[in-house]
Amino acid sequence: ERVDPGNQIYTTRNIPKIVGGLEPQSTEAACALYGQIVEHVVPVSSTRVAEMVKLLENTFRAVNIGLVNEIARMCHKLDIDVWEVIDAAKTKPFGFMPFYPGPGLGGHCIPIDPFYLSWKARQNGFECRFIELAGQVNSPMPEYVVERIGEALNAARKPVNGSRIHLLGVAYKRDVSDLRESPALDILELLARRGAQVSYSDPHVPQLRHGTQSLDAMPLVSAIQARPDCFVICTDHSTFDWDAIVQSGAPIVDTRNALKQYDSPSIVRLSGRALPLPAFQ
Repeated sequence: ERVDPGNQIYTTRNIPKIVGGLEPQSTEAACALYGQIVEHVVPVSSTRVAEMVKLLENTFRAVNIGLVNEIARMCHKLDIDVWEVIDAAKTKPFGFMPFYPGPGLGGHCIPIDPFYLSWKARQNGFECRFIELAGQVNSPMPEYVVERIGEALNAARKPVNGSRIHLLGVAYKRDVSDLRESPALDILELLARRGAQVSYSDPHVPQLRHGTQSLDAMPLVSAIQARPDCFVICTDHSTFDWDAIVQSGAPIVDTRNALKQYDSPSIVRLSGRALPLPAFQ
């Protein structure tokens, strides 16, 4: 299975389909079947190879996202804009493929498949150190986001405990309704444990049930009018009114670089400095 939910360019029909059967006749039959549905079928020698293709693809993404998440946290310590670094690096026409940091891995494949592959390898006497390390980097990203939220609130002389924090987007990726393994759910739970009053807006997710949390989505206009202590961009849905959000004046923790075109002291990016402390009166 190869699918990219929300992608309007690559669909089930034009994404090449990997097919591997138990024997040549099965492969031929499966290719004939899928050939009626997809434009390009790629036969491989066995089901094991086909399964490994899928695991490699998703592990490749997880490992590279782990690398760029680590670079993002390093850039924060060095006071460097990681997004500017990536945009400049991707001008290299060879030997570089851009990946982007975020609040954590989400979806039903990428957060899970690498760990399955590592488990299977251990069963066969092989330790996947690199894959495991990527997991150790990616898994705590929601905690890092909560740290950045705390920094933004501290700059406004407010604690997380008791603050009203509004999440923008809770689906695992842009313009979809899928909540599976969404890092926004972990961020929500972590904030609630710290005593924050958490609400959210998501045009694709009208209701949310996770752990101890049971919430209904707020219309964005209502959320802005409620004047929360902090906004957190977890998912950069294309329908969000970024102008209105920035003009609200509340601190905004942007984990997706959704506000790259904006220059405002209220914006706290995933890497870089938090808001400066105001001068004492």
